[in-house]
Amino acid sequence: MNVVAHGIDLIECERIASILEKHPDRFLERILTPGERKRAAQFKEPVPHITGRFAAKEAVLKVLGTGWRGEISWHDIEITNDPLGRPVVQLSGECARIAGAKGIGKILLSITHTANYASASTIGLGRA
Repeated sequence: MNVVAHGIDLIECERIASILEKHPDRFLERILTPGERKRAAQFKEPVPHITGRFAAKEAVLKVLGTGWRGEISWHDIEITNDPLGRPVVQLSGECARIAGAKGIGKILLSITHTANYASASTIGLGRA
């Protein structure tokens, strides 16, 4: 597998906390899938987790080379976890179509966060 693209994003947790204070349900429903919202609700302090997921989706869009535009939906990118807790990218809709057109078969993801910042790095791998 060859590396097709790389994406990285860094976001302040305070930025997401501020949005959540003003529009909690609207923001979460727009940005996170139902499964992602369910997982976030399990955390005592969900803001760093939510910020990490937001950064991950931004980093995926950078791998795709699109940014957030056109027919892309935030729900086209779902971040789940494997049995060991490693984040896994699942694409659908327009994002899956774009990945296919660019020859991206898999996206590797790493997320890290503190109380103040969340960062995500993605690597788009070509099909075998």
